[in-house]
Amino acid sequence: MLDFAALRNKTMTLNELVDGLTVDDLRNETDEMIDAMLAMIADSVDADVTFVPQDPEANDTFAATPEEVGISWTLGHLVVHVTASSEEAAALAAELARGVPLHGRSRSEIPWQEMKSIAQCRARFEESRRMRHASLDMWPDSPYLDLMDQSRPDTPPINAIGRFVRGLSHDFSHLAQIEDVVAQAKVGR
Repeated sequence: MLDFAALRNKTMTLNELVDGLTVDDLRNETDEMIDAMLAMIADSVDADVTFVPQDPEANDTFAATPEEVGISWTLGHLVVHVTASSEEAAALAAELARGVPLHGRSRSEIPWQEMKSIAQCRARFEESRRMRHASLDMWPDSPYLDLMDQSRPDTPPINAIGRFVRGLSHDFSHLAQIEDVVAQAKVGR
């Protein structure tokens, strides 16, 4: 797995992290990340998916409603959130790779309230793997790696590879949270 801790600790930039990566590397990194998240929920049961953990720091500034801003995220909520975010990054990366300048968001997230079983969580991860792989299949043999994304003005511009990896980095940023929710749910059984 890429060294996302160095990225998060700001000892490495995203452009440094992705230097030399290929489409095959992105596919392998995707598999490694999905496999890591699946391993985290390997012993989970249906009740764990909707278990509401303790999270005193809960603050979702992008919540769908004001009532959801301070709620603790369930395992089902985390699964739909991380998969939607990485799929969005993958879709936008495919556009950049094809020479299409970014023109907004490309996000679809199923309602987290629909996630009620561990089978749904596993299926959502596998569906996300398939979708991310499919986005990489859209890349031309010679991607437009000189086309840059500057959607975050506080960071250096990134190309299609960086945009794809930003999604994996977002996955990484939630791994400890997933691990914590799974652990709390097991204790709460």
